[in-house]
Amino acid sequence: MNIKTLKVDGFAPAVLAMRAPMQSWDKSDSEWKLTKEGDTVVENFTLGEKDRELSLKLQAAGPEHCKHLRMIQVWAEITAPREFEIQLDTYRLGVEKISTSTMHTLMRRPLIKEDFEHDCMNDDYLNYMLDSINTSMEAWRAEKDEEYKKQIWRSIIEALPQSYLQKRYYMFSYSALRNIVRQRAGHKLAEWEQFINWCHTLPYSEFIFE
Repeated sequence: MNIKTLKVDGFAPAVLAMRAPMQSWDKSDSEWKLTKEGDTVVENFTLGEKDRELSLKLQAAGPEHCKHLRMIQVWAEITAPREFEIQLDTYRLGVEKISTSTMHTLMRRPLIKEDFEHDCMNDDYLNYMLDSINTSMEAWRAEKDEEYKKQIWRSIIEALPQSYLQKRYYMFSYSALRNIVRQRAGHKLAEWEQFINWCHTLPYSEFIFE
């Protein structure tokens, strides 16, 4: 599995919103400025210690008090086996995703070992599976009867194992990541440990873990 951070944004407005209930903006000690790089506006943000302490206090009070974490967003590219994607699909609140299409792209080329998470898979079985699926793909390309062609395509889709890797683009809020980490820490699926380790690399990850 591979996780690539594309962008993290929203700290500045989240800090402003965090202080809205008590109208304590004058106590904020974070610094940020917007700079223009070409046609893109970039936010350069440094979290102040007072703002950090307030955020941690609100986090300790419960999810209904740290609503500002919903305003901090992370965009990531995740290439993961289907077994992990199925579990990640459990989380909908504060999570958006767009994936590559198996339906439209699977038949473009023969499958290779690198298309699968196969660290624990027997090589003989992996080779057998690849030969079987790729043979069916060749039959699909050669078939002229459209109805039988659909049946071959469906049989290939059904034969794909859970270890098949698929790329998806995700947007998470820090609040959603906080919830995921709490529920998946110590999970027996190794990809969850990798996901949580990635969360540690994000800016101000104490908003997720503390």
